[in-house]
Amino acid sequence: MRMRDDMTFPPEEYQRRLDELRQRMQRRLLDAVIITDPENLMYLTDYQTTGYSFFQALVVPLEAEPFMITRQMEESNVIERTWVELTRPYPDTGDAIQQLVAALREFGLTGKHVGYERNSYFFPAYFQDRIHTSYRSGQLMDCFGIVEEGRVRKSAAEIDIMRKAARATEAGMSAGIAAAEVGATENDVAAEISRGMFTAGGEYPAVMPYVTSGPRTMIGHATWEGRQLQSGDAVFLEVGGCFRRYHTAMMRTVLLHDMTPSMAQAQERMKTALRELKASLRPGLTVSDADSIVRNIITENDVQADLVTRAGYSIGIAFPPAWDEGYILSLMPGGNAVLDEGMTFHVIPWMWGVDGTRTVGISDTIRITETGCESFFTLDQDFTVKDSGEQVGLHALEGEAS
Repeated sequence: MRMRDDMTFPPEEYQRRLDELRQRMQRRLLDAVIITDPENLMYLTDYQTTGYSFFQALVVPLEAEPFMITRQMEESNVIERTWVELTRPYPDTGDAIQQLVAALREFGLTGKHVGYERNSYFFPAYFQDRIHTSYRSGQLMDCFGIVEEGRVRKSAAEIDIMRKAARATEAGMSAGIAAAEVGATENDVAAEISRGMFTAGGEYPAVMPYVTSGPRTMIGHATWEGRQLQSGDAVFLEVGGCFRRYHTAMMRTVLLHDMTPSMAQAQERMKTALRELKASLRPGLTVSDADSIVRNIITENDVQADLVTRAGYSIGIAFPPAWDEGYILSLMPGGNAVLDEGMTFHVIPWMWGVDGTRTVGISDTIRITETGCESFFTLDQDFTVKDSGEQVGLHALEGEAS
């Protein structure tokens, strides 16, 4: 296996992933697989590019050498960033699917059982129709999830990379909290978060930070739009730091007013949910059990807030447009998947609509260990309360009141 000096992992890590993929291929009676998902390509080879909207594929035969089909401009990413030695690029004036079919024939995969990722975002139905029309000499079979079975449990080497992503997450969040002042704009806060992430060694994330304030916190998946922060606002921040395409994420809240009873209860509910969940998470727990712990605690409130989403999702390798691996595994009602050592989750016991008007959040990224779980973060979870330019924590307010 050819290796480059700047690859994310040592050769034995990639060899293990490839060997385990081939074991799953054998169980599914597949002679080869066509991998097109950008995250799966990264996982298997270290290949990455921002040009993944153009067709690209790694073909892994059961025994022979893997080869890649890429746009000609992207071939340099195969040569310079991966261990793959065989490439068959196509020019912009060429035909990606015809190049793929020609390569399948060239490398002896005529008349074989070949899997492909039918649910891949970047292998659209139009291309799938064409490969079924063009590759009539073999049998094409859906193998969606065959790589994700390996991705869902992170190795020790992957956990180390996620720790580096976590440093970028915390640096970005700390910078955003510091910038959230009356008179600043949401853009100012977003700029400081980005500066913090990138100067801490972070790379471009799959999703830029979410920054909303005041009534805009009630808009789902909204982010900065130039609004000026005002006294009385709650500021919702969600940051996903990235290193070598691996992500960790967290939510935090800034109050530009004194702590209110409603906000104090919201903070207590979210911290309790995280504490109780982390006390229970361990190999053997089901995803629905985990969701129930969070959902029951968040739902028991007197401030009109709801948990309107799943309670968490797998997180790891990601390209835009999303930083989560929730399509692989999510903490949600009705799921019977069982947690295992090495799984990593962004746990999100946030509260939608406190007093009917504001959304706040505290979240964590954790990994399942042999006997429990551990957080990637050390940043304080309490709301940051800013009053007349001073940062005052809830515990300090409670001390003054007593």
